[in-house]
Amino acid sequence: MARRRTIEQARRLRRTMSAPEVRLWSALRMRPQGTRFRRQHPLGPFILDFYCAQARLAIEIDGMAHDMGDRPERDQVRDRRLAEQGIVTLRFPAFQVMADLDGVVAHILQHCAPPLHHPADGPPPHATHGEDG
Repeated sequence: MARRRTIEQARRLRRTMSAPEVRLWSALRMRPQGTRFRRQHPLGPFILDFYCAQARLAIEIDGMAHDMGDRPERDQVRDRRLAEQGIVTLRFPAFQVMADLDGVVAHILQHCAPPLHHPADGPPPHATHGEDG
């Protein structure tokens, strides 16, 4: 039941993406350098802003709320839990996506280029499932 709620939430988030997320998705959906990304991708209890299964790479766009309250600690815990699954997380401030989209995309693609990050614990989670392509 929790998985169903996570999937439904991911679908809602796809419909209500922030301006920086829309801007980055417009570039990533074109499959730069043949790399496939998913948006608002559910992974366990988390919903990743963007995910590249091939590179085991999560991309998060952080607005101002990520600097407030307990959010920085929650983000660290989340990133650590993803790292335990062999997933690297790149975080970009929303203003950076708006001001330097090309630089952000270039940085992302550097992390996707061979040699890819491949932990010894098996294939990428949800490598063959997803709604975005």
